[in-house]
Amino acid sequence: MMKLYRTDNKVLHEIDKIKDGCWVNMVDPSYNEVAEIAGSFGIDEADIMAALDDEESSRIELEDGYTLILIDIPSIEVRHDKNRHTTIPLGILITQTAIITVCTVETPILNDFINKRIKDFSTKKKMRFIYQIIARTISFYQATLRTIDKMRTEIEERVGDNTTDIDLIDLHELESTLVYFATSLNANSGVLNRLTRYTRLEQYPDDQELLDDLIVENRQAIEMTAIYRDILNGTRELISSIIDSKLNNVMKYLTSITLVMAIPTIISGLYGMNVPSSGMPFGESRFGFAIVCFITLVICVAAMVVMKKKRML
Repeated sequence: MMKLYRTDNKVLHEIDKIKDGCWVNMVDPSYNEVAEIAGSFGIDEADIMAALDDEESSRIELEDGYTLILIDIPSIEVRHDKNRHTTIPLGILITQTAIITVCTVETPILNDFINKRIKDFSTKKKMRFIYQIIARTISFYQATLRTIDKMRTEIEERVGDNTTDIDLIDLHELESTLVYFATSLNANSGVLNRLTRYTRLEQYPDDQELLDDLIVENRQAIEMTAIYRDILNGTRELISSIIDSKLNNVMKYLTSITLVMAIPTIISGLYGMNVPSSGMPFGESRFGFAIVCFITLVICVAAMVVMKKKRML
C-alpha cells in the first residue's frame, strides 16, 4: 500500500500524485510500487526493500541524490499465541523533493502524523519532519517500556500461592523484549550521533536543538531499559525461588507422611511374623488387637508432634 501526503498551510492532506515537498508513505509495498517510486526518484530498489527485511540494522547511507536512514521502532508480533512486543525497521529515504517512509506494517508512530495528532509539522521541512518521527519513536519506546514494567508488576503481585510456571514464561518473554529494545535503542543512538554531522539537507535553527533533545531522550530510554531488565531479573529469580521453595515444602511434607506411615507398617509386620502368639505382647489378650492399634496411634501422634515442633511437617 502506498499513499501520498503533503502539508499546505500547516494542514496535512492526501494527494493523488507526486509533488515537491510531499511525503510518500509505503506500508508493505508491492514490487510494482517499489519499482514506481524507485524510478520516480532515482532510488535503488534494494534501498527501498531494506526496510522490509527484519534483519536490517539501524544505519545511515549517503547515496547520489538521496539518503537512506534506517531506524528500529517498537511493534507487536504474535509469539506463543499472545501479542508480544518486538522491534522492526523503519526506512526513511530523503530526496531533493520528497520524504519516503517504508515499513512492513502500519505503525502508530506514522499514523499519529496521518491522523493529525502531531502538531506543527511540515512535510516540506524534511529534517525537522524526520526528527519529529524519531521523537515519536522514542516516546513510543518509553511508553512501551512503562507497559512492560506494569505487566511485570502484575506478575509480581501474584507471587505466592498463585505463582505458576506460566509466570516464568511470561517474564522470559518480557526479558526477551527488553533485549530487543536495548539492541535497537543502542543502534538508533548511533544514527542520532551521525545525524549531528549531517549537513546534506537544509536544517532550520531549531533543528539542532531538537536533535540534541532526541539524543538525551534516547539515552534515557536506554537507561530505562537497563533498569527494567535488572528489576525483571530480580522478579524472575524471586518467582523461581518461590516455586523451588514450594516444591521443597511438598517433598518435606510427603517425607514426613512416609515416616509416620512407616510406624504402623513396622508394627503390623512384626505381629505378622510366624511366631507363637504367647511370645508377642498382648498376643493372648482378647483386647490385644485394640491395644496394639491404640499404642500404634499414640506413637504416630507423638511422631507427628515431634516433627511439627521441628518444622518437619
